[in-house]
Amino acid sequence: MSVLITLTDVEPAIRLNAWLEQHGVDTTVVSPMDDVHAALRKARPQVIVITGALMDPATVALVREQLWSGAAVLGLADIGDPVMEERLRALGFAEVLTKPVSADDAGAAVRRLLERQRLADATGLYGVSRAVREVLVRVSPVAPVTSTVLVEGESGTGKELVARAIHSLSPRKNKPFIAVNVGALAETLLESELFGHEKGAFTGAAERRLGRFELANGGTLFLDEIGEIPPSTQVKLLRVLEEREVTRVGGTQSIPVDVRVVAATNRSLREQVEAGSFRADLYFRLNVLSMYLPPLRERRDDIAYLVRRFVREFAAAHEREFHGISAEAMQALVDYTWPGNVRELRNLIESMVVLAPGREITVDDIPRGIRDEGVSRLLPVPIGPVLRAGSQAEGRELEFIVRSLVELKLQVEELRRRMDAQPREVAGSALSLGSSRPEGAVVVAPVVRAIEPAVAPGPRALVTITPGMTMADIERAAIESALRETRGNRRKAAEMLAIGERTMYRKLKEYQLDGVADES
Repeated sequence: MSVLITLTDVEPAIRLNAWLEQHGVDTTVVSPMDDVHAALRKARPQVIVITGALMDPATVALVREQLWSGAAVLGLADIGDPVMEERLRALGFAEVLTKPVSADDAGAAVRRLLERQRLADATGLYGVSRAVREVLVRVSPVAPVTSTVLVEGESGTGKELVARAIHSLSPRKNKPFIAVNVGALAETLLESELFGHEKGAFTGAAERRLGRFELANGGTLFLDEIGEIPPSTQVKLLRVLEEREVTRVGGTQSIPVDVRVVAATNRSLREQVEAGSFRADLYFRLNVLSMYLPPLRERRDDIAYLVRRFVREFAAAHEREFHGISAEAMQALVDYTWPGNVRELRNLIESMVVLAPGREITVDDIPRGIRDEGVSRLLPVPIGPVLRAGSQAEGRELEFIVRSLVELKLQVEELRRRMDAQPREVAGSALSLGSSRPEGAVVVAPVVRAIEPAVAPGPRALVTITPGMTMADIERAAIESALRETRGNRRKAAEMLAIGERTMYRKLKEYQLDGVADES
């Protein structure tokens, strides 16, 4: 694994480079005056460290490009600002450290990102959410031991990937990995499949057959859908786990086996124990070490990341040119509940890569059932960074203004209810504001997140909200208010609304507000 470091800020770059070299990490140092893209193509780093000017347009463009390359980006910020850090993470920075930062701290952050990348490649579990990171961290200490592991999670979340990762990171990695879906086998065949049978043990047993336990000897046996195992087989499985010996069907000889068992279920075994359909002693024997894989709908931050990864994978596999996904289409994917979890998402992306080569995927290319569900959601959710270099949309940055507008609308509804209940009181308070407005209108202060203080002290600009206004009307009103407060300065108005300047320019054109702002 390698790391590329920019010389934007020379001192921390040099110190970090020396620290990484001392710890055996391959590094490439590149000056902003050099061809950074050529250096990236040559080095193909897993981690990129940007040492300064994090909000520079060229830096932002570079970070967004890396969203598609899969490289993790670490930024060294000049000042510590939680709002700015949130914006940087939204743009695609994996981690942000505030200068001055020691070489030890920066180096530890780089090694943390490298280790996360290594574990993801080893397990096939990719994502940026806390849930995925916790699973990856748990796999490492679990893999070397021989204790039984129980993996719980819905279908399609990647339970077999975890089992294979445990095997590949264990001392048993050169021995067999045998997977068997317990739920797919009939009760009459299950014992023979697991434990084997002797010749003549039953009708059709023309010869001796080794079971999965014997075939996995020295390695790992993965028992998928363990909750489907019938009660009669539960007793025999418990005995095998306790004694580490199997007896073939129709046989009398006990055969010792050295097998690491990893079991998985999409049901709650604890609930099955309480219902009496699963033995408590077997449950406790399986649940020595446990892991839980949350469904994709509970880790929506991973969806954009997985989409980009699957696009790279299938575009290379099928030799298709793929031009990206529009922000609207991406939001529809994020809003969907994904009952089939990662497996369903993977299959959808493969179909889109194959069926729509050479162009950008739009929301119309997404199956109706997926995009309709997204439209029906009440509140917006994070849509992830822009997925295509040069796109006019600002991805996650749009989330801030939309969320603010939703909050504003909710406040308006509450004020409307109060106005209906106490019309005289509301009317009197409105007169005290000294503003002219339509009858029945509500005047509220704009709900925005300021990145820096207002340009000049004085009264806050107000947004006038009238019943029946659309979200577009409210958005326009919020932008007009910000422009008035900043005296027409587009950059400062954009910062006040926590959106990018591109978005501000686009919105000004969309709402024909160019005449409201100046370039001062």
